[in-house]
Amino acid sequence: MKKFIFYILLVFNSNIYSSEIVGEWKFTSITNIDNDTLYEISDNDKLIINNNKEFKYSLYHKKVIATGKWKLKKNLIEFNYNQPKDTVRNYNYSVSDNELILTENNTIYKFNRISKKKGFIESKSLNFFRGFIGVIFLVLICFVFSLDRNNINWKLVLKGILIQFILAYSVINIPLISSIFEFISSAFIKIISFTDAGTNFLFASYISGKIDPPLINFIIQVIPTIIFFSALTSIFYYLGILQKIVNFFSLILRRILTLSGAESFAAIGNIFLGQTEAPLLVKPYLSKMTKSEIFCLMSGGMATIAGGVLAAYIIFLGNNDSNEQILYAQHLITASILSAPAAIVCAKIIVPEKNKFSEFSYKIDHNFGNNVLEAINIGTYQGIKLAINVAGMLLVFTALIAMTNYIFKDIIGDILGLNNIISNNTSYSGLSLEFVFGYIFSPVAWIMGVPWDDAVLVGQLLGEKTILNEFIAFKSLGEMKSANLFTYDKSIIMSTYILCGFANFASIGIQIGGIGSLAPNQTKNLSELGLRALIAGTIASLFTAVIIGMIM
Repeated sequence: MKKFIFYILLVFNSNIYSSEIVGEWKFTSITNIDNDTLYEISDNDKLIINNNKEFKYSLYHKKVIATGKWKLKKNLIEFNYNQPKDTVRNYNYSVSDNELILTENNTIYKFNRISKKKGFIESKSLNFFRGFIGVIFLVLICFVFSLDRNNINWKLVLKGILIQFILAYSVINIPLISSIFEFISSAFIKIISFTDAGTNFLFASYISGKIDPPLINFIIQVIPTIIFFSALTSIFYYLGILQKIVNFFSLILRRILTLSGAESFAAIGNIFLGQTEAPLLVKPYLSKMTKSEIFCLMSGGMATIAGGVLAAYIIFLGNNDSNEQILYAQHLITASILSAPAAIVCAKIIVPEKNKFSEFSYKIDHNFGNNVLEAINIGTYQGIKLAINVAGMLLVFTALIAMTNYIFKDIIGDILGLNNIISNNTSYSGLSLEFVFGYIFSPVAWIMGVPWDDAVLVGQLLGEKTILNEFIAFKSLGEMKSANLFTYDKSIIMSTYILCGFANFASIGIQIGGIGSLAPNQTKNLSELGLRALIAGTIASLFTAVIIGMIM
């Protein structure tokens, strides 16, 4: 009897300590016993200890994401790791309401409590199953919008999805491939950093030699990057470097998926160019393209992003942290590559090919200048046009959002008393465009595999990207990330993939005008397929996010 009572007290006591340890904890320091700092801490570094006996923590500067099972034994907490490698480690711990201290040998880890909320880390099998449901759901949406369900080439669809899985798995789990992408990302960040020399020349003070703090803003920090990268891309095309890359990958895609040369060439071109520039790669063939080929071209344009704005998004998400910039550059580059086969899968379900397509010669018919200096001039001019367009677009849309939110919150929400209801029951302060987007699109985000705690935030981003544009959405993502609004890092990564594309309503007009001017006889097809191309581009981005979410 005494043993039984002792056992009950032991279990009860253990549960008390477990409840104290469970929650979200932010790293505050990692030191030795002499209080010397051993590792630098990032704002996003946190430890999640769940009541389902699972844990997860991230250390960005060490590039570590660790997961596994935990249990208490006497005065120790035991971590059984399954990522990054199987191992067992024991930590002495002390816990109070707001502070947790773990000690291992001579290393001391200190944390502050973020919340006592019992987050949920899904098991690998459940994570994969939810992602599988998400893939089926996306295929089903494409099937619903299909113009010819009887002629869908399901073999092509399965191959396209398999390509995405292989690419995603390789980038995340195969060290050699991961290292290659990390090298590319590091090189990309280094190239972007050269923009600072030109920016400093234009805006730095003659006295201090530095840019004055009031001038460190979007126009000074982001716009020059777009212009520089546009010029650099033009140089690479003049030298024939990018053509060779596009040729190589498009030939592989053509053979595996049995596509026409024109659509596979344009699909790969979309990875590097914008939705109005990529069609120039196949300009001589546009007028002869079948309806399915044209739709594949449009969907690819909606699903991918241009190199110039890619550089801007890296700055949004990485701020001034070079390690964070490399991390998100790797994800953005991966997203842009994965979106090419994803867009093809969506396009070939919605508008299957049933006509014979024309032969294609792998030759780029576009003027990149007669010499390097002319190529720089052309690229710079195109970059300035793009930068002005981005700046003007952001100015107008930001102002429109502010005006809409004033009507929603200060007029409708105030008069109907909705602001109090919303502020008392949600994380939003009142009726707003962000609130509406968040709750309309949150079920979609959850089906994609986003944890429910973050589904509303990701839903808001998806709504902003689709209704407004991806630049606004990436700006919001950067602000949410800086404010530590996300419960899970997985949600931030998946959001990066979801937003990586031009699929918004304004792009329909851009494609009709841009491609239509190159092939006037295709204007009717462009107009009829515009909305479906938006759907295909959106679903393609969701495909990449779901697959990455399954593998993470």
